[in-house]
Amino acid sequence: MTVHKKTSKRAFTLVELMIVVAIIGVLAALAIYGVRRYLASAKTSEAKNTIGAISRNAQAAFERENAPAEDLAEGATSANASHTLCASAVAVPATVAAGKKYQPKTTNGTDFDVGNMTTGWKCLRFSMNQPIYYQYQYTKDSIAVGSSNPASCNATCYEAMATGDLDGELALSQFSQTGKIANGELKKATQLFLKDEYE
Repeated sequence: MTVHKKTSKRAFTLVELMIVVAIIGVLAALAIYGVRRYLASAKTSEAKNTIGAISRNAQAAFERENAPAEDLAEGATSANASHTLCASAVAVPATVAAGKKYQPKTTNGTDFDVGNMTTGWKCLRFSMNQPIYYQYQYTKDSIAVGSSNPASCNATCYEAMATGDLDGELALSQFSQTGKIANGELKKATQLFLKDEYE
């Protein structure tokens, strides 16, 4: 006599399948959010690094001793060398590239090749030749971007700044670093000012 065992062929229930689909959906949503945040952080690092470089160059320009060219008579002394901030630079590019990159021009007298020994990008000895997401500016004795920055700038100071629109939705992100002259020394603010970082 042979005994037949019943084999159980149980399938997944609808509830079990829906739970699996829901879990996959949540994981996909988290992954998409994480990737977007990672990409935005990678793009904002351009602005933070560039503002840091502009600030370092502003500090180096201030540390240089500037003295006028003079034709001295015998027995005369020259004017004192002085430490001064570079005068303001033009914004590059002229308008914020919404959701796009801008390729800076490298020909003489354009974009980062504007200014002289005491003014603008040439005074700062700063330039960029790779495509950029942000508009960069440098101002002396005024503030252009970080109007609500607690480390503000209105006299004997500078502001290095970046303005961007990464998602192309016309909501601007702003980054700013200021520095002030106090007791003959240029001191930078302790932190970058950030406003709407991922816009």
